[in-house]
Amino acid sequence: MTLPPAVASTHDAFDRLRSYLEGQVLGQPALVERLLVALLADGHLLVEGPPGLAKTRAVKAMAHGVECDFQRVQFTPDMLPADLTGSDIYRPEEGSFRFQRGPLFHNLILADEINRAPAKVQSALLEAMAERQITVGVATYQLPHLFMVMATQNPIEQEGTYPLPEAQLDRFMLHTCVDYPDRATTRLIMALARQEAVSEVEMPPPPHKLSQSEVFAARREVLALTLADSVAEYIAALVDATRHPAPYSALLTGWLRWGASPRAAIAIERGARALAWLDGRDYVSPEDVQAIAPDALRHRLLLDYSAQAARVTAQDCVVELLRTVPAP
Repeated sequence: MTLPPAVASTHDAFDRLRSYLEGQVLGQPALVERLLVALLADGHLLVEGPPGLAKTRAVKAMAHGVECDFQRVQFTPDMLPADLTGSDIYRPEEGSFRFQRGPLFHNLILADEINRAPAKVQSALLEAMAERQITVGVATYQLPHLFMVMATQNPIEQEGTYPLPEAQLDRFMLHTCVDYPDRATTRLIMALARQEAVSEVEMPPPPHKLSQSEVFAARREVLALTLADSVAEYIAALVDATRHPAPYSALLTGWLRWGASPRAAIAIERGARALAWLDGRDYVSPEDVQAIAPDALRHRLLLDYSAQAARVTAQDCVVELLRTVPAP
């Protein structure tokens, strides 16, 4: 079955946004898709990959394609929470304090190298991601209705970094890993960079920007898709197997020290719905669940020390999970 005609215009708008993003971010179709999934599912995205793989460019392209405010924040070890939230500034002419808003008061936030900031800064970002609000002193300020954080991590260089707290990792709907493009795509990237240098235009705007009303309409349509009881049970079984792996796999029993939270099940369901909607279907399939599960689970699993010593990764656990938990 296909999506009803009533939602065709909204779906077409997202198709145009996808085409624009793929034209600006070459060789990273998975990253583009996950950006759209996070936007549709009202979630935050953590992207991990070596430098130079268009992580920053992808978010800038998204900001170009959607009618929203964009702010890039470079995280460093000497940051303070006020550098994100803002602070009360004394106005001598008025004899009073006035709140000066920080960079988090935007719709789309790029948290570049998020693991370089200390714990106090992470706590300020955690409140924004979890509650969509910011507290400074005794006052609380609401963030925009459309609010999305995309954070980046460099897996190569670990000096001067701080591991993200588990509570904050759990607030990211998806954790996506990006890798180098192939040789042919590298040549296309070189040509695109040369073209932009000649035209002196870093990134052309799309012919049609996606409005915030279209984003919210698409989110309602995503939530209205059909999710069969058997598929919902499959999602619950996948998450339960991370907590009680013994009935499913002896390998998982030895590998996992701590399983996924209920947010993992919500992330898988919302992500699977978004994938189905982007594919033009009005129902969620087990294949949608299997496609989104690795990105929804890999940052929520804590491995046993022996598994870490044996160089077992969270991705290995997800592969074993999908292999052993029967699909409907």
